[in-house]
Amino acid sequence: MTSFPQSTSFLRSLISIPSLSGQENAVVERIAQEMRATGAFDKVWFDSLGNVIGRIGSGPVKIMLDAHIDTVDIGDRSQWSVDPYAAEVKDNEIYGRGAVDEKPAMACMLYGAAALDAPLRDRVTVYVVGSVMEEDCDGYPLLHLIEKEGVKPDYVVLGEPTDLNVYRGHRGRMEITISVAGKAAHGAHCDRGDNAVYKMAPVIQDVKELHARLKTDALLGKGSITISRIESTSPSLCSVADGCRIYLDRRLTRGETKESALNELRALPGVKAANAAVELRQYDGVSWTGMPVRQEAYFPTWVLDDGHPLVQAGLAAARTVNPTPPKLGVWSFSTNGVASMGRLGIPTIGYAPGREELAHSVHEKVAIKDLETATAFYTELIRQLA
Repeated sequence: MTSFPQSTSFLRSLISIPSLSGQENAVVERIAQEMRATGAFDKVWFDSLGNVIGRIGSGPVKIMLDAHIDTVDIGDRSQWSVDPYAAEVKDNEIYGRGAVDEKPAMACMLYGAAALDAPLRDRVTVYVVGSVMEEDCDGYPLLHLIEKEGVKPDYVVLGEPTDLNVYRGHRGRMEITISVAGKAAHGAHCDRGDNAVYKMAPVIQDVKELHARLKTDALLGKGSITISRIESTSPSLCSVADGCRIYLDRRLTRGETKESALNELRALPGVKAANAAVELRQYDGVSWTGMPVRQEAYFPTWVLDDGHPLVQAGLAAARTVNPTPPKLGVWSFSTNGVASMGRLGIPTIGYAPGREELAHSVHEKVAIKDLETATAFYTELIRQLA
């Protein structure tokens, strides 16, 4: 297998640049610099949201390789055994924030595409995308790029960690609030009020019991619901609570929809008794370019059929570059595929180095040998699809 030392040094450079959602300007500039330095890209540009895109080739088959390059924050720095931005190498593994989710894919996709020979460039158009704001609003960067900027691929390959396996979907998700109104009163005369927290208590129990009843799917697993936050309001700490709100993380398996999930909650006895409001949250943010971003917090379930040509090409490419047979699987978390496949129906798969369970953890690391395999995979997959 050909060695790609450039992807290793480039990845370490990417990890050294903090890139929280909405603050990715330094890292996308670094990616654009690397694209131009290879001399392989016909065009390198930023869209209005701030995604960085490099195009190679001018052929009829259009392939998008997408790696989101924003990361979550580092959390409690004292829990890290390494500097999360030093990209330290130990035992042939690179450590740091983004070393799994998902800067390795960016490095490997860039150099995998750059390795295309001239005949292939006449048969394909490859877009290598460093997408922004995925951690805050998964799917939106690709939805913007495809629908608003007109970059319309035939196939999408995602760089979320798969440990060098081929993934073809995942559960959807929703962010939902349930709000209850009460009546404030002085704490010394609490019986004159109507405590919103007490009214919410049966709702919380109903939500817990609903989780156990949610349907399951042999491939994607069980639908789920959990309370992620609870808030209350009152005129003071000496007053009866006049409002209470819970925030729900809802994961949707096959057969569940946005409407069915909301209706299940509205039908709960506690919700009806409290006259509670069940609402889908709206995401509001601003990209590093200053563009306002607003989208409902609904991210559809999606699965690509295992017999689809893109899935089969992915498996063939994985077998070509790696003696270990690839597994065909799905992610446990959400990805930009909620837009490409979930909303737009564009065939989508994922392949990348890194173990999914290390994402967002203080133990993020990736094996250098897996960077070599992944880089070769992206080149081979493009050949398979050309």
